[in-house]
Amino acid sequence: MTTVMVQIPKTPTPLSPAPRSVPTSADVARLAGVSRATVSYVLNNTSAVRISEPTRRRVHEAAKELGYVPHAAARSLRAGHSRMVLMPAPSIPVGPLYSQFISELQWALGRLDYTVVQYGSVGLQGDEAARAWAELRPVAVLVPGTGLGPQGVSLLRRSGARAVVTLAPEPVEGAHALLMDHAGVGHCAGAHLYARGRRRIGVVVPEEAGLESFSLPRLAGVRRALHGTDATLTELPLAYEEQAAVKLAARWRDLGLDAVFAYNDEYAMLLMHALQEEGVRVPEDTAVIGADDLLLGRLLRPRLSTVHIELPSGRDLAELVDRAVREPGTATETHTVLGATVVHRDSS
Repeated sequence: MTTVMVQIPKTPTPLSPAPRSVPTSADVARLAGVSRATVSYVLNNTSAVRISEPTRRRVHEAAKELGYVPHAAARSLRAGHSRMVLMPAPSIPVGPLYSQFISELQWALGRLDYTVVQYGSVGLQGDEAARAWAELRPVAVLVPGTGLGPQGVSLLRRSGARAVVTLAPEPVEGAHALLMDHAGVGHCAGAHLYARGRRRIGVVVPEEAGLESFSLPRLAGVRRALHGTDATLTELPLAYEEQAAVKLAARWRDLGLDAVFAYNDEYAMLLMHALQEEGVRVPEDTAVIGADDLLLGRLLRPRLSTVHIELPSGRDLAELVDRAVREPGTATETHTVLGATVVHRDSS
């Protein structure tokens, strides 16, 4: 018996499509019917060359159709610096007020053709953090809070950062400074409570790590407002937890306080709820004031008195960064920001 081997041909494996080539500025120029230089001027928002609006529109439409975006590294080489503005992510929880400010700043920097990058430097502090930031070669660094010293500023500048801006209570040598006057916030609150006839005033000091640079100046501001008067001040350490507020409220009558500045609106709402549950009347027994002027505070009953805080304009800060990038040899600037005014409502 003869065995015949029949070989069945395998189904050919479908070939993967060839990778599409990355579109270039030359492709955009051909599709738009303009020169590569014109494409560069339009997509890099160059203001030194006048380009008609129809031409700009044609270039943008061609770039969108081809999926072309400028190469950031190549653009940095041509300009001699990047367009990256680095913002270290805050190491502490930030409230709605600060988040709104950051959003406005990012929008304003984007309008000036900068790319904003938030950097999460977990566990890094001071000059060590500055070294990690410098590795990314940002053209500017915006540093919230304290910790960065003159050596860190110098390191960032040597790595190519044309602008280093700090948002802190004290200036740092070599950096532009936006001084955050948190003592003024506390002073407003303390003066308001005293003017309302309150003499035994408590001040909430958050126990959360990292808030000291805000809470301690606010405490000092209240102390300054009450200095030389017949009022007393009691520090009230408090964690941002419901149970911690309940425990504080349970011993409120023993403390004998008739008013409290609760650091900000969030702590004020937490404590006010606990006080009301304990049967402490607001404001009859205890006046309460917060800070930040959050919408939710206006919806409470009683409506929450607060210190309205005027943060720097994101647009103004973006223009400061842009000016420092374009004129890196100019002297550093120091601006005091964080205007504070009391908004008197029902809780005080």
